[in-house]
Amino acid sequence: MRHLLPPAPPEPAPLRWLGGLVDWSIVALGAALVVIVFANVVMHQLDYDIAWTTEFGEFVMVWTTFLGAAAAARRRGHMAITELVELLGQGTGGRLLRLAIDCIVAAVLGVLVWYGTVIVQASWGNILTVLDWPMAWQYMALPIGSAIALVYVLRDLIARLLGRDVEAAVESVS
Repeated sequence: MRHLLPPAPPEPAPLRWLGGLVDWSIVALGAALVVIVFANVVMHQLDYDIAWTTEFGEFVMVWTTFLGAAAAARRRGHMAITELVELLGQGTGGRLLRLAIDCIVAAVLGVLVWYGTVIVQASWGNILTVLDWPMAWQYMALPIGSAIALVYVLRDLIARLLGRDVEAAVESVS
């Protein structure tokens, strides 16, 4: 049976559980969006509008974006320019460059978690116009998605520090 998503590399049970939760959350959010938008189209044919469809759609798209980024980090599926890494190969230079890249990505994700949390804390008083939800719920996607992605980037960083070939582990699963 062919899977819709590429398989994740071998990982401990807690990371598999977290990854499954993220994957199923993305599926559930996508399904909810399809149902709501379809229902609104049908209601338009009856000269009625589900007023909160647009705000809900924005909410879902923000969460899907950040959870999707975490799912891609789990599978090492983000776009990358690899010419220099490939040129340096598996030797010391290539290993150090991969470690440096993982450290930079982890630092950027750490900043996103930090400032995302600041944004969430500052936005509890802002309310979505139609849904009447705190805007913080929508903004929570940034620190939560970034934190989950950070978990998987740190997984790779630790594996590299232990001398494991991270890329080979992915290829052996796919």
